[in-house]
Order: sequence, then C-alpha cells, then structure tokens
Amino acid sequence: MSRSDVAVAVLAAGRGSRIWPYATVRQKCAMPVANRPLIARIVDELAACGLRNIRVVVGHCAGSVRAALTDLRDTVTYVEQSVPSGTADAALCALYDQTAEILLIVYGDVLVTRRDLAAVLDPVEAGDAEASVLVAPLGRERPGDWISARVEDGALTGVEGHSGDGAWRIGGVFAIRRVHLHYLEDNPGVMTSVPVGGMPPAEAELAESISRMIGDGVAVAAAKAGPTFVDLDKPWHILGASRQAIALAFESVAEDVVPSTCRIHDGAEINGRLILGENVVIGNRVVVKDGLIAAAAARITNGAILGAGAVVGREAAVRDYCALSECAVVGDHGIVAHGAEFAGVMFDRAYLYHYCEISGVLGSAVDIGAATVCGTLRFDDGVTPHRIKGRRECPPYGANASYLGDYTRTGVNAMLMPGVKVGCYSCVGPGVVLYDDLAERKVVLVRQELEFRDWGPEKYGW
Repeated sequence: MSRSDVAVAVLAAGRGSRIWPYATVRQKCAMPVANRPLIARIVDELAACGLRNIRVVVGHCAGSVRAALTDLRDTVTYVEQSVPSGTADAALCALYDQTAEILLIVYGDVLVTRRDLAAVLDPVEAGDAEASVLVAPLGRERPGDWISARVEDGALTGVEGHSGDGAWRIGGVFAIRRVHLHYLEDNPGVMTSVPVGGMPPAEAELAESISRMIGDGVAVAAAKAGPTFVDLDKPWHILGASRQAIALAFESVAEDVVPSTCRIHDGAEINGRLILGENVVIGNRVVVKDGLIAAAAARITNGAILGAGAVVGREAAVRDYCALSECAVVGDHGIVAHGAEFAGVMFDRAYLYHYCEISGVLGSAVDIGAATVCGTLRFDDGVTPHRIKGRRECPPYGANASYLGDYTRTGVNAMLMPGVKVGCYSCVGPGVVLYDDLAERKVVLVRQELEFRDWGPEKYGW
C-alpha cells in the first residue's frame, strides 16, 4: 500500500493553557523548538515519510499556525474547529470526508521523528492491526499527569486517563483504518476510562475512542516512541524538546556544514562540528566548546563563549565575552552581549545586552535589564514546585529555571527566584526580588523607604 492511501490530520486547535505563559499570543504547536516551529518540524517529518494529504486543524491563535507553516503552505490544507470540544472532534473535522484507507492523526504539540511516524503506520499498512498508537515511556514523568497505556507484546491492551501507575503513556500519534472512524463519531464527550474519582473534563478525548476500540476487540498495536520524543505540555518541556531537536540536528549530518559565504577568524577556537547557514561570521577570540548550529547571517564575535551544542538564530548577535551554556538557544534576531550569561531557550528578538545571568525560557521580544539574575539554586538544594492551572507539580527537570512570557521586560538589578514564571506583557521593575509568579499585563515595582539625616564636616570633629 502506498503512502498516498493515507490521509493525515495534524491537530493544532487547543488552547495549551498548561504551558502558560507561552500560549497566550500563539498556538502551542507554533512554538519554536531550536528556532523552528514545532508544527513545521512535524510537517517536515510527515513529508519525509512520503505523506502528502495533510490537513491541519486550527482554532485558538490560528494565525500563528499559518505563519509557522509559511514555507510549507503548499503542503497543507487548513480546517477550522469552531468549538474546542476535544481531540476526537478535531480529528473528525479533518477526516470525515476522506476516502483514504488509513487515517493518521498527529497531535501538533509532540516532537516526533519519521521513525516514530513509520512505526505507527507500519502495522496498519501491513494488516497486522486495525489501529496503532504511539506510546512513550514515562521515565521521570509522574504517571498521574498523562493518559497511561498498557502495553503487552507489542499490543495496546488498555488506556486509562491519568492513572496513578503505569510505565507507558499515549504519545499523540494514531493510525486507524477508515472503517473504524465511527469510534470517533460515537465518542461520549468525556473520558470514561479513568480511575474512580478521576474527574475527567467534558471533552471528546481521542484516547477514549481508542479505549472503546480495544474494548470491542479491535486489534490495536503499540508503537514505541524513539528516545527523542517530547510532548510539549508544560513550560519545562520547551527545554527538553530543544535539547532533543539539537541532538537530532547533529545526528543528521556526518561532517561540518560551512558555506563558502561564511567567515571564520583564525583567532577563533573551534571544537566539534559546525552546522552553519549562509553568511555566518565567527570572529576573533570566540570559543566554540563542542559543536555549533548557527543560522544565516548570525554574527558571533569578540570573545563570545559558546557551550556544547549551542544554537544561534538567523541574524542574531552573540558578542563581547558573553557566555552561552550547553544547548543554549538564541532566537532569530536575538542579542546576547557584554558579559551576559545565558542557559536555556530564547525565542526570537529577545535581548540580553549586558551583565545578566539568565537561566530558563524567554518568550519573543523579552528585554532583560542589566544585572538581572535568575536564581537556580535553593538553600535546601531542592526543586521548586510549580502551579499548573492551580495544580501543584514538581517538574522532573527545569524546576528551578525562570519562565518569562512574550513581550516582558525587567529593570536593572531585578532578581527572579527559582521557578518563577512571568506572564506576557508584564514588567519586573528595577531592584525587585520576585518570589512568586507574576500574572499577565502587570508591573511590579519595589517601594524604597529613605531616611535623611544631617551630615557634614562636624560629624568628623572639625
């Protein structure tokens, strides 16, 4: 069976509220992962698998999805989900009129590879199963945060919403034969496969349709995700997805990629592999510790120090003895300069002009004031608990990083304590020590109490 017999739905309509503060001005799947929108990465991998009939379901912040797929506009067709009533309904919006024998559904917020996609499609195309679902190991993630999957001998034997145990979780890629589309149509609009007292929301969850297929004896295969799989559900997953995307980029090339238009100074210390775009400049005294990815017209100059696997975006400037940590990402048109230190991920046009120490995720056009510091170590050496939609969670990584939403800024000498999140369009004023999350569209200022006394030569006995 050729891949022309597969119709694809990429779901990109949800609000993504758990990844606050980054889904206010964009759809979650339009978020950059190592400077390429996640949904563009998904469509790239679908095309690499020979899949062409791709429909993208949009809703919340649909414009950001279309903008993210600008260079792939001829590859996809858009379908609107007018009411966000769940993933089963979103898939139906795209697939109800399709005549392809196999239907592939991909959540738009998962970092998947062509290997993952093929692993899901293969058992259905070969006739070994009527449906197939990508499953991922929970690893350090808490079972109760995900829809769990029971896997036995390559088969999916059960699904349970936010179970308290289990080793596997649903990975957001599904293949089903068109003859079983009625399981999506007959979805009850709430997940019934949950522990007693599980309190599922009233939405048509695609995993519930799969659970009903299993209950009716339909053979469903379990395809195990590769090690680079990440589901972008919480803010810290941006850090994890970025690292995995960087690893994939270096795996994809066996030697340096250095176009003839690039200029590398003889005084630069270069270690590891270079993957450069056109017109990249690497100047004198620059140190590349172990591998670098730099997009077109990036300028890395005057003693900048770049940790292993750093990524520098298109037309970005990294200069003047600044330091980037391992796998740090500087977004397109971003600036890191004059002694600034950065670890984590910057979206496009974020600025760190001088003398600041930042660790975490910076949204688009964030402006960091001089001497701003993000604390990352606690006196108890512990991890900071986070509130995600009111629920207390302890992240398996990135717990002590700071998360600044789009279009925020800080004043000079601001300090963000470990794990703090700042909503978009907000400001942390000069000298503020921020202990708690700051909501969107707020400014916090410190009020200084001054004491004035008489002073002069007589105080010294003259």
